[in-house]
Amino acid sequence: MRSRTYTLLSTAAVAAVLVTGCGGGGSGPSAGAAPSAGGSSGTASAITIDNFKFSPGTLRIKDGARIKVANDDSAPHTVTADDGRSFDSGTVDPGASKSFQAPGPGSYAYHCTIHPFMKGTLLVQ
Repeated sequence: MRSRTYTLLSTAAVAAVLVTGCGGGGSGPSAGAAPSAGGSSGTASAITIDNFKFSPGTLRIKDGARIKVANDDSAPHTVTADDGRSFDSGTVDPGASKSFQAPGPGSYAYHCTIHPFMKGTLLVQ
């Protein structure tokens, strides 16, 4: 009985460590706080589109960073600033990616022009 209890506790502890090390139930940068682009100006950051959602919903980056838009969805999408001028990825077809340079510092709401219910925020520092 003692050996079985020890085995169960050990297995539970290993599982907890693995889940914690993997970010705890979410996948990638979309789980938890918004990621930051490290390094100097020109560092790449990414927005992934899947299941008609932007991930992460809020992307925090440094001024001058390049932003990669990867479309892992079944339909074409855009990443277009709500103000209509700060940035626009153009149409990104399923399975494709494009990139654009971050605008100057500030907070920018964006959407998909093809699917306007899709929304996100770009925070440039």
